[in-house]
Amino acid sequence: MFKPELILSDLDGTLVDSVPDLAYAADQMMQQLDLPARGVDSVRLWVGNGVERLVKRTLTGEMYGEPPSDLLAKAFPLFMDCYGDTNGQRSQLYPGVREGLVWLHEHYRNLGCITNKSKRFTRPLLEQLGIADYFGIIVAGDSLPAKKPDPLPLTHCMDFFSKKPEQTLMIGDSTNDVQAARNAGCPIICVDYGYNHGEDIRLSGADAVISHFAELQRLLPL
Repeated sequence: MFKPELILSDLDGTLVDSVPDLAYAADQMMQQLDLPARGVDSVRLWVGNGVERLVKRTLTGEMYGEPPSDLLAKAFPLFMDCYGDTNGQRSQLYPGVREGLVWLHEHYRNLGCITNKSKRFTRPLLEQLGIADYFGIIVAGDSLPAKKPDPLPLTHCMDFFSKKPEQTLMIGDSTNDVQAARNAGCPIICVDYGYNHGEDIRLSGADAVISHFAELQRLLPL
């Protein structure tokens, strides 16, 4: 593996297991709508494409279902309020993440966090878990006109640090992240413990797959 001059990391499923909070908020939303709760196992399969898509999946019970527009209009603000109340209370860093970020920050310096999560929730979650200060830039799903798998969040970070795609490494957990990296022209390492809609991330075409965030210390040269 080459020595990157910029490292960009996904958030949910890569650094943080946020599903317990998301599932709690989704079930609270459903309860207020007098609809059946979906539970953690279902929500774990549905996260990764932004809040609106998660709400749609929760309402329909389908990956690409489209609920009635009036129901979505009623449900979306309920979810946002519920998640705002619970954000960070049940989420946890994955094993090795804090250790890995300390090492990356010490040896690589230029770190960015790119997520499809709303910026309303992104920084509060990072701060609650004590890792916000490791990142020189944080790009949320609604920070820019497009989100992953569009390359814009990645190229925006590259421009911020004045780095090129061949100097940049993406770290993620999903096919969405792999597509974003490929669209931006940079390599990607994926973790195998995150959210990829139940599919084996090894089939996504990532440049490497690791099972523990701190394994980056073995892969990346000093």
